Amino acid sequence: MDRFFVEADNIDLDNKKLKILGEDVKHITKVLRYSSGDKIEVCDGNNKEYICEIVDFDKESVELNILESVDILRESKVKVRLYQGLPKSTKMDIILQKLTECGVSEIILVNTERTVVNLKDKKADKKLERWERIIYEAAKQSKRGIVPKLSGIMTFKEAIEDMKSNDINMSPYEEERSLGIKEFLSSDEVKSIAEKKDELRVGIFIGPEGGFTEKENSIIKGNNISSVTMGPRIFRTETASIASTVITMYELGDIGNSF
Repeated sequence: MDRFFVEADNIDLDNKKLKILGEDVKHITKVLRYSSGDKIEVCDGNNKEYICEIVDFDKESVELNILESVDILRESKVKVRLYQGLPKSTKMDIILQKLTECGVSEIILVNTERTVVNLKDKKADKKLERWERIIYEAAKQSKRGIVPKLSGIMTFKEAIEDMKSNDINMSPYEEERSLGIKEFLSSDEVKSIAEKKDELRVGIFIGPEGGFTEKENSIIKGNNISSVTMGPRIFRTETASIASTVITMYELGDIGNSF
């Protein structure tokens, strides 16, 4: 059954009705060619899912009756906040799609010393809109209970300050040798913090192509952000983002668990 998200304002629980607006209308009526009487899943973006029947539609909206409501159990108590040094080309598309599938809660865009992408030009708004759409489509496909948030663009200094709101923080660094990501996440210190939290906010800071400069990494270490190694091989920025999220969700979250 195909699945869509809807704003809470478009849900009328008293009358068991809801309305889908925007780009999904064309997808439902023209691409999927649904019609009155067909059933779809609709999520409110806050872990509530509705089984609905299409009642009517036009070019602007699809009206549905709510047949059943279900609490979604697909979101982990581990809230990964991935700080991504802006990469070149279409790498960001891959990062956003795969991180959403892996269960990330928020992606924060960061300008670092080695960032070469300019998101202050006139194409920036369109690029950000496209990135948000990629997250939305990935959330639909993976049947997430929420749509991950896309935030930024932050400076390096702003990102360091923002990370202070997380419960634990780490940053994969290719020159790190003494602390592996698995060792860090399975440490007594991290386990102790996790056990005390109903929701565990985990910050992961990933550099762009070329990684962080020595100065940036020194600042990272000086702000209680654990510098970790991913292992003996060097990862591209998009691989590091995805792999570090998967490892975190495996060690602390719900990847690999029955549900």
